[in-house]
Amino acid sequence: MALYRDDGVVLRNYKLGEADRIIVLFTRTRGKVRAVAKGVRRTKSKFGSRLEPASILHAQFYEGRNLDIVTQAETLTVLPQLRSDLSRYGRAAVMLEIVDQITEDGGVQPALYKLLTGALAELDRNGNPLVLPAFVVKILALEGVQPLLDSCVSCETADNLIAIDIAQGGVLCRACRAGEPISDIARAALQAIMDGRVRYVLDSTDDQTARQLESLSARMIEQHLERRLRSSPVVDQHLTQ
Repeated sequence: MALYRDDGVVLRNYKLGEADRIIVLFTRTRGKVRAVAKGVRRTKSKFGSRLEPASILHAQFYEGRNLDIVTQAETLTVLPQLRSDLSRYGRAAVMLEIVDQITEDGGVQPALYKLLTGALAELDRNGNPLVLPAFVVKILALEGVQPLLDSCVSCETADNLIAIDIAQGGVLCRACRAGEPISDIARAALQAIMDGRVRYVLDSTDDQTARQLESLSARMIEQHLERRLRSSPVVDQHLTQ
């Protein structure tokens, strides 16, 4: 079996047998990898705690026929706040699930890896809820989905833009409305994120707009994926508090 090393983010894991786990990682140079971590559910495991979801690590693998085997794991980026703050971890869980859903095994996407690791680190650093909407908008851009935000996608008017529908390609006016409602402030924030002014949006957006953008981004990515995210109720819980 060939031995290799790579950096990666743990997307999820699940039990295998009595003591093992299957770890699903999104790696820097090999894309999504599924690997068996043998014996990590035993109390004496040396690196089982480093293989929890949202861990950013450097690992050693043996290539297998169906599943690789992870034999070593070292933490690359410590994210203590994600472990102690339920709201941050809930948003991180949404990010991990999105990446898991849009990637295929072995598909190398360095831009997506950089986006994911950067978003997790930013979320850990300041807990800003707008990190998640910004992440979703950037994901949609990588997926080739650039919603039109300055005129109605149906009739092309620039007046009374009150809704957004990803399936139709952007915002809609009062007469053509469909999808999710959107305010002018939220629409401007989405445009700023798409234009690369993420830091400006993180620093200047009020709480009410942040809540709208977070809810809206969840619906946008679900519309794109054509499925409900399992992790989204975790975020919805905090939106109502």
